[in-house]
Amino acid sequence: MKLNFSAGALAFTLAILGAGTSWAAEVRLAPADGTEKLIETLIMAEEGDTILLEAGRWDIADGLVLDADGVTIRGAGAEETVLSFKGQTGSGEGLLVTSDSVVLEDFAVEDTKGDGIKSKGSDRITFRNLRVEWTNGPDEKNGAYGVYPVSSTNVLIEGVTVRGASDAGIYVGQSQDIIVRNSLAEYNVAGIEIENCYRADVYGNMARHNTGGILIFDLPNLPQQGGHDIRVFDNSSIDNDTPNFAPAGNIVGSVPMGTGIMVMANRNVHIFGNRLSGNGTVHVLVAAYPNDYDDDNYMFVPRGVFIHDNSYGEGGAAPDNEIGELLAERAGTPIPDIVWDGVTRIPEWFTWVAAENRIYVKEAEGTTFANAKMISHMLLPWETSPDRDIADYEGSLPEPAAVTLPQDMAQDMEG
Repeated sequence: MKLNFSAGALAFTLAILGAGTSWAAEVRLAPADGTEKLIETLIMAEEGDTILLEAGRWDIADGLVLDADGVTIRGAGAEETVLSFKGQTGSGEGLLVTSDSVVLEDFAVEDTKGDGIKSKGSDRITFRNLRVEWTNGPDEKNGAYGVYPVSSTNVLIEGVTVRGASDAGIYVGQSQDIIVRNSLAEYNVAGIEIENCYRADVYGNMARHNTGGILIFDLPNLPQQGGHDIRVFDNSSIDNDTPNFAPAGNIVGSVPMGTGIMVMANRNVHIFGNRLSGNGTVHVLVAAYPNDYDDDNYMFVPRGVFIHDNSYGEGGAAPDNEIGELLAERAGTPIPDIVWDGVTRIPEWFTWVAAENRIYVKEAEGTTFANAKMISHMLLPWETSPDRDIADYEGSLPEPAAVTLPQDMAQDMEG
């Protein structure tokens, strides 16, 4: 049977086939095109579009928003394409992403009044080869977070540099399935912070000249809590010597200058193969949440932390703030390489802690350690001294599975 189509019929058929179909576009923009054109392009973006930002400096007064799925924003390089928010009139973030399958790569965001680049509620969000910086250096008036995915899933942060954040340079909050790798965080209050997250791998990063290098926290009164299954490995956390410049009231405002890695109230955290040196207060600190809270579902003590096979240089000789002074009072100066505050729930203090909830340490000979035994000291101050015998904490925990992301699998298939 032979079918005959008239020109009109063929046009009608193509229109039907094309109904509801969006065709990916590649849009190239230069600073000379102006901010309004950039804002318009982001508003009009459709799934699959690629927005190419040419080299140059963009002076932007208002925050940018992307809410289309499957969009890539790509610059000419983190030193070549610069989105400057020095003249920003509002107090929000520089770029906010609220959509899925977004790739942000090869550009810089400078001097935002609020956070640098934020994603909220995004799935498969990639931050790659970006730079976020406050060019005036550490200042409590700087934005809180540099790269800031929150309530997101399948988060990939790689090759990112952040400087000058008044809270955390690279911060991932209340998210699931996260990789932070091969990035640089310096001159922030917290270099890298994983907060209230499930399943995260943090590796191959450099955290230096922050107040605290790498923080793994879990806090009360948040929609997602009970952070767990975190691996922190093959990182360098060194020379974290920037005085704490967090605005008053921020939880990171209590972090002592010179903290290498800190775990607070998180579960199943594995810290291994890291390089720590030049941290004036303590290289590794494991601690309970120290403040009052009203949240019946919150677990305020760390559960199941395994610290092993790290390397330690000089440190602990310059304890900072009230926490540093307390550690020095309990454990002496220089403060040992690894300190656990020794806080447990009172019922466990009277009885025992289950094996999967204990703190385990397995390090090379010569590594110094102290369990400050703060609960015991509070209850029995006249007779309780720290426990320094690292051999008492031998043991191990099953390591969490490596985080796998669809972004990596897609790259492997393309390769």
